[in-house]
Amino acid sequence: MVLSSQNHLNFFFDYLVASLRLAVPLAFAALGGLYSERSGVLNIALEGMLLTGAFTSAAATFFTGNVWVGVLAALIAGGLVGLLHAFLCVSLRVDQLVSGLAINLVVAGLTSFLARLVFNGGSAQRLPGIEPTIVPGLANIPLIGALLFQQDILVYLLLFAIALTTYILFYTSFGLTLRAVGEYPQAAVTAGISVQTVRYLAVVMSGCLASLGGAYLTLVEIKFFTEGMSAGKGFIAIAALIFGRWHPIGSTLACLLFGATEALQLRIQALGANIPYQFLVMLPYAIAMLALIGLAGKSTPPKALGVPYFPKNSESN
Repeated sequence: MVLSSQNHLNFFFDYLVASLRLAVPLAFAALGGLYSERSGVLNIALEGMLLTGAFTSAAATFFTGNVWVGVLAALIAGGLVGLLHAFLCVSLRVDQLVSGLAINLVVAGLTSFLARLVFNGGSAQRLPGIEPTIVPGLANIPLIGALLFQQDILVYLLLFAIALTTYILFYTSFGLTLRAVGEYPQAAVTAGISVQTVRYLAVVMSGCLASLGGAYLTLVEIKFFTEGMSAGKGFIAIAALIFGRWHPIGSTLACLLFGATEALQLRIQALGANIPYQFLVMLPYAIAMLALIGLAGKSTPPKALGVPYFPKNSESN
């Protein structure tokens, strides 16, 4: 009985650790989407930004052997994709949904093509990974120690980013400006705020954060790149934003829920349960769909989300 109880405890402990690891790339993407959508720019391109970060971090690490060069490359590439999305949506006023989907399709094709050139015909190349950083003393705390104090630097960076984003969004003038632009840009303009500048900055930040989620996939979680490895995580991150009501903490908790769901389906498959694996694989996406149709209650997005801003002197409608 003692052995059985210990096995159950180990199973539960491993499940919690796996849930956290699977939630990290979702949380990076959701935080990125939060900046963009709070400014009023719909960011369906999170999927492409994740995949961009995954490929560029893998390619840079493959050529240099340095994981931190890979992380830096992911940040730069993600920022450039964000800049492209901002240019299309803010400057050219392209439909934001169309722009995001176009970026996703282009990135999916481009990374698949480049992966076959870089990684010897597309075969998976094992990469050096980011190893966990053990915090002395705190790492020995039962359960909490392994969850929070035996993680890699990107997890600690994520926790810092969540706290910093919450502070910036609700306790700084920049956060107030960002929310004002996303709610009522005309009023922001009367206060001397440049809507275009704020939206450009927010979408570029969105790309940088989402690309870190992709870097986590390749350098921590899997340690190699495969085509299409983001596997819809960007869309789940958007669902987490809605589920968390565009709040940093709420969105992160939603990502933990989706991560726990994915970890659960993986463990059910490993146990050999007599359930079609296709049904188990779709569980995280089913939960995301339930969030999108308002299972957690009615979510109110920023009022200007998805609406292009036309300065008064150039309004055409």
